[in-house]
Amino acid sequence: MTHPSPALRVYGIVYVALMLLLALTVEAARHDLGHANFAVAVLIAAIKAFLIALYFMHVRNSTSLIKLVVAAGLLWLCILFSLSLSDYWTREWL
Repeated sequence: MTHPSPALRVYGIVYVALMLLLALTVEAARHDLGHANFAVAVLIAAIKAFLIALYFMHVRNSTSLIKLVVAAGLLWLCILFSLSLSDYWTREWL
């Protein structure tokens, strides 16, 4: 089954949004935000990944099964991140 491809205009808008988010990432890295550095970097990366998955991987126009698989993958990724970060944040650093 083929899905209609988004118009070139949509790809252009998403590309510009990704470039703006890239500039925001670079600008955020130039400033010391204290403990918020990690949260800001992950938030920007998540927005970029969301845009790429929706438009360039065509999840937006996919079947419900594909959306379910993507949601399950994201849930698993969140579980892995939470377990890894709980270990990292509770270590005693000298």
